[in-house]
Amino acid sequence: MIRKLLVLLETGVVLAGLLLGVAYWQQNSALQQPLNLTQEKLLDVPSGSSPTGVLNRLQADGVIKDAFWLRLYWRFNLQGQSLHSGEYRMAPGMNAESLLDLWQKGEVVQYSVTLVEGWTFRQVRAALAKQVKLEQTASDLSDTELMAKLGHPDVFPEGRFFPDTYRYVRGMTDVELLKQAYNRLDEVLQEEWEKRAADVPYTDPYQALIMASLVEKETGVPQERGQIAGVFVRRLQQGMLLQTDPTVIYGLGDRYNGKITRALLKEPTPYNTYVISGLPPTPISMVGREAIHAAMHPVAGNSLYFVARGDGSHVFSADLDAHNAAVKEFQLKRRADYRSSPAPVAAPALPANTVEQPPSEPQPIEPPSTESKATEPKGAEPDASEQSPKPQTDAAAPSTPANDPGK
Repeated sequence: MIRKLLVLLETGVVLAGLLLGVAYWQQNSALQQPLNLTQEKLLDVPSGSSPTGVLNRLQADGVIKDAFWLRLYWRFNLQGQSLHSGEYRMAPGMNAESLLDLWQKGEVVQYSVTLVEGWTFRQVRAALAKQVKLEQTASDLSDTELMAKLGHPDVFPEGRFFPDTYRYVRGMTDVELLKQAYNRLDEVLQEEWEKRAADVPYTDPYQALIMASLVEKETGVPQERGQIAGVFVRRLQQGMLLQTDPTVIYGLGDRYNGKITRALLKEPTPYNTYVISGLPPTPISMVGREAIHAAMHPVAGNSLYFVARGDGSHVFSADLDAHNAAVKEFQLKRRADYRSSPAPVAAPALPANTVEQPPSEPQPIEPPSTESKATEPKGAEPDASEQSPKPQTDAAAPSTPANDPGK
């Protein structure tokens, strides 16, 4: 009897060994099987998906076979490992084990969108709306409704988002990305506020942000940000009007048609710094850290005016006579290649591993700015700070009254 039991036990052990061997061979074969693909394909894994469901879908689509063994492998070897939502890149020659390895590491395809210094919130929303891989949840919301959804119902959106390149994966929402940009702006603004110069004339960080937006819109070359901030700060301290054209343009909104007339310079709006004293009520664009830093650290000096040379840089003047002379030299006799910003240079290619983008989906084109930097009509009126670009006025030649601080 005992001998029979031993024989049965030995037989059971042998059979178990054989079954384990077969199972190992089946599982290994399933793992090593090449994906049935003739070209690269993106696998979309929505939020809440399970490995079992995705493997079954791949088998139904004919991409893999033996999904049962792959499910067992995940269950016994990767138990507790969550499956990250997003897109996974599958390529010809890849096997099932490599795909599971991507799932384990969460190596989802990433996309990017760049929010640019000087953009308005309208341009930000337009750029996000063009991101086809970004889930659009705010397209039907007003700015006020959107800010409430972001958790800041009483905040005006202009200038409250940090310009940068943001990465996202398929399934991420536009609101989630905007939250990142909003929080990043708060972080940078607070960091710079804590390091601000002692004598800046701002009562809170928001006033500094407003000033930074004026600096951002007026700067043609980066090294002049501090000087431009210095001009604006001194004008504030001396009770002079800021008289900066970008505020006029912002106040006009959709009515701006590419040029500013004398009548528009005199038209009262909450933003027209030819009419209102001090800073406008809100920022007029997004600003980068450099503009924020310049607003917090204005360069000392005595200049109260600046005018564009035509190469992106400016001539700074301490008095109206010197300013008018600079206007005569650089505005009335404009060079043929006059520009309010330096000529653009080709952007260097990004490293291949910086941002992944499917070949079939090119990077989105940035929406055009309402303030074109490509051309500047002649006959422009002198301005307290030459905008980039300088809009055309109805004046045939500049004239600044001697008692007018002007630009």
